[in-house]
Amino acid sequence: MDYKPYIEIIEDYPTKGVRFKDITPLMQNGEVYKKAIEDMAEYAKAKDVDVIAAPEARGFVVGCPMAYVLQKSFVPVRKAGKLPREVVETDYGLEYGKASLAIHKDAIKAGNRVLITDDLLATGGTIEATIQLVEELGGEVVGCAFLIELAYLERGEKLKAYDVYSLMTYE
Repeated sequence: MDYKPYIEIIEDYPTKGVRFKDITPLMQNGEVYKKAIEDMAEYAKAKDVDVIAAPEARGFVVGCPMAYVLQKSFVPVRKAGKLPREVVETDYGLEYGKASLAIHKDAIKAGNRVLITDDLLATGGTIEATIQLVEELGGEVVGCAFLIELAYLERGEKLKAYDVYSLMTYE
């Protein structure tokens, strides 16, 4: 299915020169949203995953329904200070500064086959940090799945070692 007609491009948002890819029109069409999740879940099924992990917040709108469809565990990856139990954390670079992500220490078991998912893959910094957390806990990242990939941006080095699946690619 061609999902691009359900993505609205917002010019100069959040800053001048950026062409923001708004996924809310896709999510507002129940039939299309369901099909997108099912297509991504087929990729995950082929990878024989045990766990779906996703960074907040937009990753949750992809990861949670995928985990539901597959009847697999969902693991939220949150900003530091947002999880109530013992966590592992990592810092990662942003364009203008740093951020931290955290995951519950007991969320991933050694040997779990983990799919990391998010709404959009740009430079890959958030996904690299998520991979680091999953691997620190002994999980095996078997793939990364996205609604959208911005192929015109350079992915992080670490992502080159992983299988990446995207429903839509913008060149």
